[in-house]
Amino acid sequence: MDWLCLPHFDSPSVFGAILDDAKGGRFHIAPTNEGATTKQLYWPDTNILVTRFLSPEGVAELIDFMPVGGEQQLVRRVRCVRGEVTFRALCQPAFNYARDPHVAELTAEGAVFRTTHFSLALATLLPLQLEGAGVCTDFSLREGEMASFVLASTASSDAVLPCPNESEMERLFQATVAYWRHWLSKCTYQGRWREMVQRSALALKLLTFAPTGAIVAAATCGLPETLGGGRIWDHRYTWIRDAAFSLYGLLRIGFTEEAAAFMEWLSEHPLADSPDGSLNLMYRIGEQTPLHEEVLEHLEGYRGSSPVRIGNDASGQLQLDIYGELLDAVYLYNKHGAPISYDLWQKVRRLLNWLCDNWRRPDEGIWEPRGGPQQNVYSKVMCWVALDRGARLAEKRSFPSERERWLKERDEIYEEVMERGWSEARGAFVQSYGSDALDAATLMMPLVFFLSPTDPRMLRMLEAIQKSPVDGGLLSDGLVYHYNFEHAPDGLMGEEGTFNMCTFWLVEALTRAGRTDPKKLDEARLMFERMLGYANHLGLYAEETGPSGEALGNFPQAFTHLSLISAAFNLDRALGKRS
Repeated sequence: MDWLCLPHFDSPSVFGAILDDAKGGRFHIAPTNEGATTKQLYWPDTNILVTRFLSPEGVAELIDFMPVGGEQQLVRRVRCVRGEVTFRALCQPAFNYARDPHVAELTAEGAVFRTTHFSLALATLLPLQLEGAGVCTDFSLREGEMASFVLASTASSDAVLPCPNESEMERLFQATVAYWRHWLSKCTYQGRWREMVQRSALALKLLTFAPTGAIVAAATCGLPETLGGGRIWDHRYTWIRDAAFSLYGLLRIGFTEEAAAFMEWLSEHPLADSPDGSLNLMYRIGEQTPLHEEVLEHLEGYRGSSPVRIGNDASGQLQLDIYGELLDAVYLYNKHGAPISYDLWQKVRRLLNWLCDNWRRPDEGIWEPRGGPQQNVYSKVMCWVALDRGARLAEKRSFPSERERWLKERDEIYEEVMERGWSEARGAFVQSYGSDALDAATLMMPLVFFLSPTDPRMLRMLEAIQKSPVDGGLLSDGLVYHYNFEHAPDGLMGEEGTFNMCTFWLVEALTRAGRTDPKKLDEARLMFERMLGYANHLGLYAEETGPSGEALGNFPQAFTHLSLISAAFNLDRALGKRS
């Protein structure tokens, strides 16, 4: 275990070896036989991780899970399945991104690691010994024997609770299995690729902050978008955009409780904290990590990729597209979840009136460049979405509103995008007014009903985007770049891989165009099947895919998994209709 932040997603790391193998800290349990083969899987229909170790001498399993409800605990159970296996366990935390010193103390129940502000307790029935700033133990298990470790945060003065016996451990395990299977049973998706859709839903659930319903963009920070460094960010926050799309993805497949929790968080925090109707781009879920960017110069970075950043200076950017994504989510929740309240509507109404006054402003846009604001086409499209959904919601629910004003501004945006956002020379909508750069975000146009998927302009843009980057397009071996750096400098150093969610967006755009062109539907299916092959062995995706198929960027990425759900849902439905 080389990454863990406690007590929240955006808290400082306790284990961070993924960012610095020597200093970062880890909780390592593995056979002493280095020749053992390792396999991993999830316990069926759960988020319980099983790591299997196979060798001629024996087979063993390490089962990792966090019991749901009650105290925050990490449980690690080791079981010998066949033969005899000798293990070494090493728990070596490095608090606050390896910046805070700590003291390790052995106790009758295990060990405790104390800092000035935070402490960890490790409970086990095995004898431990000190090793540097950590503890370790060597132990052997025969067939049928088990050993357990329980890690929990604790107040500095608290005693370490004794490790539960095996019967209690089994009860915790079965209760956790039951929780995940009960949760997953609410999934209404029964189509093709059901296993991948359910795994994506389980991943999104893991990225949800239970006390508020907020959904973080990813569980990690510091993982590079290209090995070596440059574009390295912290995604452990709630982006309005990512969370809104996640709500859409979960709502489509039956998870209405998560959607309701997110709507409650939205009403009580971002919208409640905005007297004029404007929104911040992202929000923290805890109170420990500031949003301003900080470089951890003492960490070498993932495989030497630096600088390692925590916090995110993009939090101060103006990104107008978030209003469309948010209003689309509110509209869909009102339609497929539950009717929104009058109090929430009043906050939405204030937001829409603010947008009427501000949609003409240049902004940084969805890709968060550091080169200054532009008149981004995708941002304008999503401003249109916000006003369109607001007007529809006002009419559907007969809410008091400034609907005529919203419709007037909506139509003005539409005409402006069609006139200034379209390049006849490129045969496509471009990234910003006056630019000739393509932008994969414009693939969302038919997905949000701005444009028909079979509109001649849309079909020409699909053709333009599907060209190789060498020929001015964005498609490379079936994978989509979000834009071309040569045509759209973004003020950042380094390069990026292809964006997984953009590939799924292209799948969905082709799927919709395939209603009148069967070849495009076949193309969408092949692209989707190929894309499934880029998931890791557990069915999880990072933000990007590199030229050799490697995962790049933070992991697992909510945006990738929600776009997979949406693409699978619509592609399966289209294939079903054709059959």
